[in-house]
Amino acid sequence: MWTAVGSLAAWLWLLLGQGFFWRTDVRLPPRGEPDVWPSVCVVVPARDEAAVLPESLPSLLTQDYPGHAEVFLVDDGSADGTGELARELARQHGGLPLTVSSPGEPPAGWTGKLWAVRHGIGLARVRGPEFLLLTDADIAHDPDSLRELVAAARTGGFDLVSQMARLRVESLWERLVVPAFVYFFAQLYPFRRIGVRGSRTAAAAGGCVLLRTDAAERAGVPDSVRQAVIDDVALAKAVKGGGGHIWLGLADRVDSVRPYPRLYDLWRMVSRSAYAQLRHNPLLLLGTVLGLAVVYLVPPVACVVGLVTGSAAAAVAGGLAWLLMTATYVPMLRYYRQPLGLAPLLPFTALLYLFMTVDSAVQHYRGRGAAWKGRTYARPAPEQR
Repeated sequence: MWTAVGSLAAWLWLLLGQGFFWRTDVRLPPRGEPDVWPSVCVVVPARDEAAVLPESLPSLLTQDYPGHAEVFLVDDGSADGTGELARELARQHGGLPLTVSSPGEPPAGWTGKLWAVRHGIGLARVRGPEFLLLTDADIAHDPDSLRELVAAARTGGFDLVSQMARLRVESLWERLVVPAFVYFFAQLYPFRRIGVRGSRTAAAAGGCVLLRTDAAERAGVPDSVRQAVIDDVALAKAVKGGGGHIWLGLADRVDSVRPYPRLYDLWRMVSRSAYAQLRHNPLLLLGTVLGLAVVYLVPPVACVVGLVTGSAAAAVAGGLAWLLMTATYVPMLRYYRQPLGLAPLLPFTALLYLFMTVDSAVQHYRGRGAAWKGRTYARPAPEQR
């Protein structure tokens, strides 16, 4: 009973005291069109992305942007012809100029993606752009996406504007896991707090980050975050730590086209970075497991056990906590256009995330680290002073 009451208290605090994380109305802020549109260079790191590139790259090449813009696709050692396919798509679709380049294998101390981003930014800086758009190879943009991002940054005086791309939700497992992934992310990094000057909360969504070039230089990115597995959050912290004004919200014009049809695919997506999120700290892992159990698993268990055993207090406390949990999940399901009947199943999804997090730690201690597309990243070495 007392555990159920504790869970209910936690949900009352999450409902009102965690930046209203459950609301999904944080979209691009008010924006007006500038008199002169600034130049933008789009940097796309890509490793073995031939399967998704035909859906994503043309959406960048055909952007309806009034100013000068060009695209730099950095082929990060692909074995599936990603670079050649990119050139062929540019010939077919025309539009913005495309440069395809390869940086070679990353040196020690760099993740592959950030090494590719560094190479792309280096090529882009020769053009002297005011903004850099860092976007993943699986992200498709509506034709006015770049225009809206730049207008929002200019109007709001932001150094970084990031949108959480709407992930694909088609298979059964995607329906169960994907909306919860964004829900949990927003719970950790409430979007409303990120855009507040002076707030310590900082995060970005790596699939779509518009960044002022001078802000990147002040923050020393990507060099300052070269070992980061969760590179988008690390980048946002570096920019905000350098005095930058940042913003993150949900997307209306940006979508991921990468499929995750099986539980295995989603499991790998989450587990490759979950323990890194906990800074490879066993105590944080233990606290996270206990927290997930108390906050997400106790309410339905207490409700059912209370009903079976006749403990009205346990049933009521557990039921109210489960109801609050369900209610806060409904807006995210609506955003993803999913049946609201999935909301009461959030405890089951949280249990899956608990197992994924534990598996992430197990893989780390087996020496596999954060494995992704043929590369494994060990725990980052401490900075030398």
